[in-house]
Amino acid sequence: MLQNLQDQFLGSTIGGLVLGSIYALVALGYTMVYGVLRLINFAHSEIFMIGTMTSLFILTSIATSGNMALGIGAMILMLLLLMLASALVSGGSAVVLEQVAYRPLRKRGSSRLAALISAIGASIFLQELFALVIIPEVFGKSGRVPQAAPRFVDRDTLFPVGNAVVRTDQVLVIIGAVIVMVVLDQLVRRTRIGRGIRATAQDPEAAVLMGVSIDRIVRITFLLGGAMAGVASALYLMEIENTGYRVGFVLGIKAFTAAVLGGIGNLRGALLGGVVLGLIENWSAIFFGSEWKDVTAFVVLVLVLMFRPTGILGESLQRARA
Repeated sequence: MLQNLQDQFLGSTIGGLVLGSIYALVALGYTMVYGVLRLINFAHSEIFMIGTMTSLFILTSIATSGNMALGIGAMILMLLLLMLASALVSGGSAVVLEQVAYRPLRKRGSSRLAALISAIGASIFLQELFALVIIPEVFGKSGRVPQAAPRFVDRDTLFPVGNAVVRTDQVLVIIGAVIVMVVLDQLVRRTRIGRGIRATAQDPEAAVLMGVSIDRIVRITFLLGGAMAGVASALYLMEIENTGYRVGFVLGIKAFTAAVLGGIGNLRGALLGGVVLGLIENWSAIFFGSEWKDVTAFVVLVLVLMFRPTGILGESLQRARA
């Protein structure tokens, strides 16, 4: 048993870092929107789904048949194309979602419960729209079945780590996620737009008096959060190689768990929470089996809300800041 644990630990750790990087990117969208609007955007999972469909459309349009044989330079360029396209489409979709589902309620001073119900309704609407209309029209297949993606990154071993190996695709996911997360963190901390986001999160009334346009900041927040989900969707499709109309449902809840675990409203907390959750999931599979990974994630969410609602970095749900 001990030897089996040692054999699997390093491999599970590497896989957990890959999975956690994707969770962290999606969690950034939840935490940014909550930090500014105090809104749990449950339709964010469908913004992620839209990103995976964008990447799938590009791959299937380029691939003539089956998997693509690309050199390392072409693989990186393809991944950058998918990340950019998915970020643009997902970011734009998030802005439209805010305009249609949330802004009218905000202008009328509706309660947070109304916004939450609107988010759930938008989530279900987007799922069914893709299942019934968009996937059959674009891909010519049933929208209810998983959609396979061509492989464009080989699963080559780059180097061993103990009795485990690190593959090309895993390195690309981790490096890509880290670069994007660092860029977002610096944008929020050092730029004028970032100062506007932080000012709105801390005191909207004072921000308005200082000349900050709340509507503009909210649009930018949804755009950035959606773009993070789009980047995550490109990395996810490269790694998992299939998607579907409900691909964001469970993953979105896990990303929300990661945001709460790290301290919702705290960008660096979302990053930390995503990585920790990914590791916990993969380590739990060693003891209980892979079929219990989802259960583990939701148990973590319950335990955090019960015993550490402020998250690892100490931001409370009531006082969180972007």
